[in-house]
Amino acid sequence: MRRSQPDKSLQTMWRPLEPRHSSEIAALFYSVFSESADEDEGILVSRLATDLVICTGSNDVYGFAAVDENQMLGAILFSRLSFDEPFNAFILSPVAVRSANQRSGVGQALITHGLREMTSQGVSYVVTYGDPSFYSKVGFHPLSTEVIQPPYKLSQPEGWLGQSLGGGPLEVKYGRASCVTALDDPAYW
Repeated sequence: MRRSQPDKSLQTMWRPLEPRHSSEIAALFYSVFSESADEDEGILVSRLATDLVICTGSNDVYGFAAVDENQMLGAILFSRLSFDEPFNAFILSPVAVRSANQRSGVGQALITHGLREMTSQGVSYVVTYGDPSFYSKVGFHPLSTEVIQPPYKLSQPEGWLGQSLGGGPLEVKYGRASCVTALDDPAYW
């Protein structure tokens, strides 16, 4: 059953991620990715999430957490993609939901909240690199690497997905994207 809102038994509140949350962010991403993949993946994604929050300028990264009674249930980060010509785009990566809260709607609600916030910031387009069957539930569609070229060659090009926040189709070819320093590592692609 698809839910657009978190489980009603949870008293979820949204909180922006800030550098002071870095240890909580690191613990969440390490736990989720170590359990779903392996410890190396947990370390890698935990480092990415922490570096995005600590080392990236406030105009180039937005992060949000779903919190229930001060426990972080999940978190999401969006960081700027840059192009040779002006185009206000961000990449959604990474996102994590505590294992105990998965399949309760927290992830979809967190992404929906994040996309609303990105729209309010005037962002035109959001891309992600992930599971098409999951991200299609929150409005993402396959994206041609000819329209927006990822910063690095993708190991799974079918996972390159995008969503217009203004409602219109993406028709112009914008070329190769460059990402913020924290995400600028082929290991993430």
